[in-house]
Amino acid sequence: MKVLVSGGGTGGHIYPALALINEIKKYHREVEFLYVGTEKGLESTIVKRADIPFKSVEISGFKRKLSMDNVKTIINFLKAVQMSKQYIREFKPDIVIGTGGYVCGPVVYAAHKMKIPTIIHEQNSVPGLTNKFLSKYVDKVAICFEQAAAYFPEEKVVLTGNPRASEVLYQDGNRGKESVGLTKGKKAVLIVGGSRGAKPINEAFLEILGKVGGKDYEFLYITGDVHYDKVLEEVRKVGNPENVIIKPFVHNMPEVLAGVDLIVARAGATTLAEITALGLPSILIPSPYVTNNHQEKNARALSDKDAAILCLEQELNGEELLHNIDRILTNSQLLQEMKQASKRLGIPDAANRLYKVMIDLVK
Repeated sequence: MKVLVSGGGTGGHIYPALALINEIKKYHREVEFLYVGTEKGLESTIVKRADIPFKSVEISGFKRKLSMDNVKTIINFLKAVQMSKQYIREFKPDIVIGTGGYVCGPVVYAAHKMKIPTIIHEQNSVPGLTNKFLSKYVDKVAICFEQAAAYFPEEKVVLTGNPRASEVLYQDGNRGKESVGLTKGKKAVLIVGGSRGAKPINEAFLEILGKVGGKDYEFLYITGDVHYDKVLEEVRKVGNPENVIIKPFVHNMPEVLAGVDLIVARAGATTLAEITALGLPSILIPSPYVTNNHQEKNARALSDKDAAILCLEQELNGEELLHNIDRILTNSQLLQEMKQASKRLGIPDAANRLYKVMIDLVK
């Protein structure tokens, strides 16, 4: 079997694709993969590191207002469709799967035109323009939030969850903690702003850095590569407490997640799929800079069920953040209740659900 996968821009589109690839490999030893992305997106490094054959097209997103840039985007889209058709002719896939991002547009559309079975996977509660456009052409639309179904043709929709959820289930949490320097047997909170980091979360944590040294739990603070040097400059002024570990990025996030007790994070769909599969309590700070404010809607799906504390970015400050971390990690009953609430929302077999949708189409 040959499977062509496309998804790009952010880790939220790439990691579900890689999780699906790993699931397919469980059942098909001889399967071949081709991943089509862009050179500018994170996929160009993440997918190559995973040793999956990678090809690229050039594409950008539509501006929501009338703009000459959109003319250029249409030209690039048509060129990318032709390039995608060339890749498809050479590779001869049995199925093409898009996991989000602009790059999926020309790749999945080209596959449809060449009568190859197609699936798109929508991670968020509110879909973006690309998946709305592609839903008219694909065979199936896999969703993670029931709210997303309203945006797609009813007969094509199937609730699978996010394949990344399945990858965190069988990880060794102690090994994850050890890999980043956390202490086995001690409670830990992970603070992370997504694959590229988040300046407001960094600033809030730096506000309280001088106050956390006496806590009987540990902090793993992931700044994002682009913010790391700046954060270290600020840390040198205050001093780095022994119970705070600062990293620019971690590549074994599922393993690390399995070892921590609480996460402070954005409300990206992949993150929420992972933490609910594990039953991990969270403090969610949705990014307000995303399409249709979908992260806040994602977050409310958890906070409304008492699995998370929702904190809007405009209300974020260090004192409130530390108060909420303390409240959860020092109250065993609240911690346990949030764990159970989170677990109830998870779809741990998501990768297998999506695999079955794919196999039905290939047959």
